[in-house]
Amino acid sequence: MIQLKKKRPKLRKTMSGLIMLTLFSSLVLPGSAGATPPQSSQVELANVSVQAGQTVHVPVVMKATELPIKAYNMQVDYDTTSLEIVRITPRTINAITSFPELNTPSDFQYVINNEEGWVRIIWMDLSEVEHWIDTGDQMFDIEFKAKSTATPGQKQLIVNQDDSEHFHFENVDYGTDAQLSGGTITITAASSGGNSSSPSTGSSGGGGAAPSAAPSVPTTSSAPVATKGVDIYVNGQKQEQSATASTSTIDNKVTTTIQVDNNKVINQVGNGLRTLLLPVTGTGTNSVVGELNGRLVKTMEGSNAQVVIQTDTGTYTLPASQIKIDQVVKKLGASAPLEDVKFQIAITPSNDTKKAAIAAAASKMDNTTVIAAPVDFEVKAVYQGQQVDVNRFNSYVERTITLPKDTDGSKITTGVVLQADGTMLHVPTKVIKGTTNDSAVINSLTNSTYALIYHPATFTDISNHWSRTDVEDLASRLVVEGAGDNTFAPDRSITRAEFTAVLLRGLGLHSPESAVTTTFTDVKSDSWYENEVQTAISYGLISGYTDNSFRPNDEISRAEAMTIVARAMKLVDLAKADASETANLLGGYIDGSKVQAWAAEPVASAIKQGLVQGADGKLMADADISRAQTAAIVKRLLAKAGLI
Repeated sequence: MIQLKKKRPKLRKTMSGLIMLTLFSSLVLPGSAGATPPQSSQVELANVSVQAGQTVHVPVVMKATELPIKAYNMQVDYDTTSLEIVRITPRTINAITSFPELNTPSDFQYVINNEEGWVRIIWMDLSEVEHWIDTGDQMFDIEFKAKSTATPGQKQLIVNQDDSEHFHFENVDYGTDAQLSGGTITITAASSGGNSSSPSTGSSGGGGAAPSAAPSVPTTSSAPVATKGVDIYVNGQKQEQSATASTSTIDNKVTTTIQVDNNKVINQVGNGLRTLLLPVTGTGTNSVVGELNGRLVKTMEGSNAQVVIQTDTGTYTLPASQIKIDQVVKKLGASAPLEDVKFQIAITPSNDTKKAAIAAAASKMDNTTVIAAPVDFEVKAVYQGQQVDVNRFNSYVERTITLPKDTDGSKITTGVVLQADGTMLHVPTKVIKGTTNDSAVINSLTNSTYALIYHPATFTDISNHWSRTDVEDLASRLVVEGAGDNTFAPDRSITRAEFTAVLLRGLGLHSPESAVTTTFTDVKSDSWYENEVQTAISYGLISGYTDNSFRPNDEISRAEAMTIVARAMKLVDLAKADASETANLLGGYIDGSKVQAWAAEPVASAIKQGLVQGADGKLMADADISRAQTAAIVKRLLAKAGLI
């Protein structure tokens, strides 16, 4: 049986979290005897600018490292007369942050002291699957607020690199030297016409065809109450008066619309346009729309740039390539000038009907509480009375829902998407703790209505089972289900249909990406798994057998399961093993040569990403996979991809 890798010994927290942080330098793991130390790792704090009274994100990035990093600690000091820290957010690390005073260890911990002006961060890879930090990885993000009383000028973030309690890194083999650069925050004077938020950094990510064009629905709209010039941000730099904000009533919702000065932003492309941020906070409105024209979207697509809408309700990070403008414009009419096509990206609290539907769905589920009101994320293109909704993407797109103040993020087990039939289904979600508000980061391949729920779950037969943590986590996310009588049957084999269903639920894939023409002779139209099979076909996850059968009720082997998982790796942007890696990875196991040729690359890819480790030096690729092993592998896949 393939077993989980044994857990590394975790720190016993008999001391305060603060002492744990300052003593990190003593936690040095021995390197290989006689080995040559690697070159110094290069760490960078971004140089940013911010207007007084606003917030700004400072990414901390591993710019170069010869060997992957498995642990670090860092203290950053700052000027309290001008700056204060709002929150710390882990990025590459797939762990929920926790404050050190908690009683359970966490991979990523921090202490913020805004009175004295320092933050201390510690990270160690305590996971069962290696989550090391490599060249190009963003380690974490510090969100600063420039005080409204701050004096304009440059403020330097200071790190004492000569003190191992303040700056220390461990790679996979050695204690390593590291060098730090950057960390300058330029504060500019407050502007009476600007917004009350500032730049943040985002991520990047093409998909199913856009829906057919349909006549736009007339809305009940009042004349704008106010229109004024506002500031937006390009690559973190403020662009004064580069957009206008107007407030109006649309569909009985007070809506703020930010219309970008498209030409001004397009002129930034030559400078390497990466991120266009539209911050709209403190307006008191309950709906925010960012509006760009087609020419700007097309230009951003060519630059691999993204647009970020930032509101009090949440944040929407949308790579321009995901809009697939050529397909959308074709739906609107091939002759539609790009300058006249308006793309509207909206974040809107859901209406009362959707709120009631979410509440009704939760009431039908055991031990389920709705933690945050549902939010709609929408993208549409409008031209001469026609509208195309952009609802599907072919890479995961990130949305963040900001939790109400004093709402505990640990009381959220997952985000859910509201289906047309009134049910709720899992979407990959991770919670980020903040000093003021926690937030939930949701990644999905579609646009829809999302809510956050608390649904703790356990089973009587896993209390002492090695898979308990993984099973409970996925059960609380509505990904795995019990076997009856509050049991899970962790060691029971799983069928091909069941494995496919669990993987799809984990990935948040609940309906076919497009019309499916492939059918299997043994998948009946009235079977419980028909939709799952059709969905898996549409995303290229399954192909069936040469006799045009799927054999849904057959038990699935490890090799077959890894083949499906390897195909899913493309969706979540995880690298597969190439030919040379395949031979080396399989060669590390006693029975590696017995893996059939069709499964060699998928099995090696799963090994490469740490999704399987084997047991007693064996892979046993032809053996059946169990329900517990399925839960562990799916959770590892989602965690490795940064989706949970």
